Amino acid sequence: MKENEIVSPFKIVLRRLRKNKLAMLGMCILIFMILFSFIGPWFSSYNMNTMSLVDKYKPPTSTHILGTDEVGRDVLTRLMYGGRVSLLVGILAVIIEVVIGSILGAIAGYYGGKIDAIIMRIVDMFMCLPGLPILIMLAAVMSDLKIKPENRMYVIMFIIGFLGWPSLCRIVRGQILSLREQEFMQAAECLGLSDKRKMFVHLLPNTFASIIVSATLGIGGAILTESTLSFLGLGVTPPTPSWGQMVQKVNDLFTLKNRMWVWAPPGLCIFLTVMAINLFGDGLRDALDPKLKV
Repeated sequence: MKENEIVSPFKIVLRRLRKNKLAMLGMCILIFMILFSFIGPWFSSYNMNTMSLVDKYKPPTSTHILGTDEVGRDVLTRLMYGGRVSLLVGILAVIIEVVIGSILGAIAGYYGGKIDAIIMRIVDMFMCLPGLPILIMLAAVMSDLKIKPENRMYVIMFIIGFLGWPSLCRIVRGQILSLREQEFMQAAECLGLSDKRKMFVHLLPNTFASIIVSATLGIGGAILTESTLSFLGLGVTPPTPSWGQMVQKVNDLFTLKNRMWVWAPPGLCIFLTVMAINLFGDGLRDALDPKLKV
């Protein structure tokens, strides 16, 4: 870095990220998974539900690189479409978490007093709820209501996001409790700015580092939750694929031992994606830490 060069905060974060090899590895894997899931199907010769009655459980060949499943569908193509579902559920669920958690955390931290106490008690109630059993129960209700497979993804996404906001709310609230006593907030008070402007223009942006890191790591958790539900047969239902649902095809010892091409690829995709998100999230947390040297 040249002397007297003014370095923006973005460049500082980017420089720190580049020095973290594991974070860069995680980012590359994540980018590949996104391209594989959203761009890959354009280059496939098959549709996700294209069936071949003569190619059931066919091992990998030049025609079907990852083989076919129990009804003759191309595993590689369904893996791509399944990645779309799993990644979308993770990303959109975290967006819901961030919106609810950030707004309520900002309100609780800024106003304090009774408002803070009420919001924190609501947070405590949500954190006491057993998340997975509730998700399983709601998924069973969706099955009884016969919700269309393509719509179940959005319901599951909303439920995961709605149950996951309390931890982020506490993080934002704690930071705003500290930030509201800083000098720049005293200046905002003297200028007569509205509470809404002080909360969402001056306070909340100063918590973005924690929000970004929490959201990044939360995507991995949401993907695992969706995969668990789909593995149990309570998440996204056929014919719409997801990685967890594809792993669920292992329902007997023979398939587990002799048809690895059916369940190993989606299992590997889940592992690599969640690992990549966690590596990138850890690196991002370190890069955003102002205590670290450039």
